[in-house]
Amino acid sequence: CDELRQRMAEIVDRMDVPEHCRTTFSTYHDEQLKKQGNADYFITSGDKIRFFFEKGVFDDKGEFIVPKQQSLNKVGHALHAYESLYKKVTYSPKVQGIAKKLGLVNPVILQSMYIFKQPGIGGEVTSHQDATFLYTEPLGRVMGLWIALEDATVNNGCLWFIPGSQSSGISRRMVRTPKGTFPLTDFIGREPTYDEDKFVAAPVKKGGVLLIHGEVVHRSAENTSEDSRHVYTFHIMEALDTRWSPDNWLQPTEELPFPALYTK
Repeated sequence: CDELRQRMAEIVDRMDVPEHCRTTFSTYHDEQLKKQGNADYFITSGDKIRFFFEKGVFDDKGEFIVPKQQSLNKVGHALHAYESLYKKVTYSPKVQGIAKKLGLVNPVILQSMYIFKQPGIGGEVTSHQDATFLYTEPLGRVMGLWIALEDATVNNGCLWFIPGSQSSGISRRMVRTPKGTFPLTDFIGREPTYDEDKFVAAPVKKGGVLLIHGEVVHRSAENTSEDSRHVYTFHIMEALDTRWSPDNWLQPTEELPFPALYTK
């Protein structure tokens, strides 16, 4: 855990802040260009290591108003491919062993993220299902592995789940829009309003792992504490007899096809 955190600190120290993040806008046209820059940066990040910031961390000149190390929401989405330490964890015998125990025949890695959940400003992640964004036919082929690099507590923004919600299908999908149109993605369907009383907190000790079914409803609150909640997380898919939707925002590329998890 500490090695992964130390390596990420080094990556952040050396990062070049994307120009669209620093851009300030004074007109509606400027604002639209910034939004489009953000969207382009996101939708082409599946085979790259890119930086996504919390709101309000830049001033009107595009300079940091918080320490650089505390400015990021996440780094994604190909740490598993290009960073040796993260690759080692993703392909570790323990992870492969979990997949084999679950009976996965040909699991592939879809994406990976380092999530910071910064103290005081770590934003809320609203109720959602991962399959909304990572849709397969049939459903039920995607699983997240969520590794706590620090204690994840109710105070610093641990995950909350609705038990049993993975058996009710999905309520919406995020899809790519036709080429040449903006925004670059849109939603089909709506996220329903969930009964807050049904959510159960899932605190995790440092080094613990959560396995997240692609259709289970989950969320996390904003982090109002003084403690960060760093996580390394990645998604795997059973590729056997599975169709990955060409409408998903995330697509395999020539540079990075979805790599097989099993190395032997």
